[in-house]
Amino acid sequence: MKVVIQRVTKASVTIEGEKVASIENGLLILLGIVNEDTLEDITWLSNKIVNLRIFGDENEVMNRSLKDTNGDVIVVSQFTLQASTKKGNRPSYIKAAKPDVAIPLYEDFVNQIEKDLGKKVQTGQFGADMKVELLNDGPVTIIIDSKNKE
Repeated sequence: MKVVIQRVTKASVTIEGEKVASIENGLLILLGIVNEDTLEDITWLSNKIVNLRIFGDENEVMNRSLKDTNGDVIVVSQFTLQASTKKGNRPSYIKAAKPDVAIPLYEDFVNQIEKDLGKKVQTGQFGADMKVELLNDGPVTIIIDSKNKE
């Protein structure tokens, strides 16, 4: 399971002209899932994300977490995070999990973030053509792969 986390002052997701998610201060999380991902990956990743100290304290030092700041979250599924660009110029998405595997894991990930954060998380729509808009704060962008936790 791979995520790109972006600290934002605002973010939104629009599908077919309709805004389906919108937050102010918090995180936009892009999530890519592979067949080998498990509930263990979800638990580890969610805990890491909500406790990651990437928000400024009173001295503007990145010392506060999403939990500390009561920040909001949007989670967007993005199979292209699992692209392989090793050969040729056309990315291969063979590692990305198919919907029958990915959708339940995506939903479990959202539920785990909500549980760990103690509040509702907004989402895009799995498999939809989404327009994602954000104002990256910092900019702070971090990539985490649950397969590299050791």
